[in-house]
Amino acid sequence: MKPKQNILVAGQGPGWLCVEKPSGLSVHNQPGFDLVSRLKSCPDLEFSMIQPVHRLDKETSGLLLMATDPAVLSRLSDLFARKKIQKRYKTLVHGNFDLPDQAQGLWETPLSKQAGGRTNPGGKGKKVKAMTRYQVEAQTPHYALLDIELMTGRKHQIRRHAKLAGHPVIGDTRYGSARSIEFLKKKKQVYTMGLHAYFLEFYDHDQKITLEIEGITPDIARLLTEEGERG
Repeated sequence: MKPKQNILVAGQGPGWLCVEKPSGLSVHNQPGFDLVSRLKSCPDLEFSMIQPVHRLDKETSGLLLMATDPAVLSRLSDLFARKKIQKRYKTLVHGNFDLPDQAQGLWETPLSKQAGGRTNPGGKGKKVKAMTRYQVEAQTPHYALLDIELMTGRKHQIRRHAKLAGHPVIGDTRYGSARSIEFLKKKKQVYTMGLHAYFLEFYDHDQKITLEIEGITPDIARLLTEEGERG
């Protein structure tokens, strides 16, 4: 059984709040049980509104920016739409990269606007521009830790590009293999997906806001350490 995680506040400013979303928690699709519902019921947070400015997949953990004022919601949403907010992720993927030649690179396979699946990660219908920049930070015999920067914002973009590159994100039930997920749960006690939003940076009026948290979750850190010791 997946352990329950607390929701931590990573930063706060006039009209906005940034929280650390746990993996496995929907942002706003399960009224009464999702992230927004839990924040609204928190006695330490008293706002007339709490609304997400952007999205994170249910399985993705990390920084999520919330607006607590309608005008701020409009302003921050516009920054996201104009790609004026920098987002960075850490992700643990299957397989190794040929170093140093593949130490960094750009995944730019076009993707459909709709989500794909394990057998067709590119998705159905018209494909549009999609760019994901990666850098290899560490490798073990079976996994690689990547630092990811999103250059565009397609649905499940990192997960789909990783799958298309032959390096699916660990624990990804939509694009990864059922066999690998079962192995991680039973043999490694890893129940989460290895995708973590750890960095956000933007300008609120003339003030630069930088939000950063620990780059990898404890279970991923443990898996890396165990694999490293074996290697």
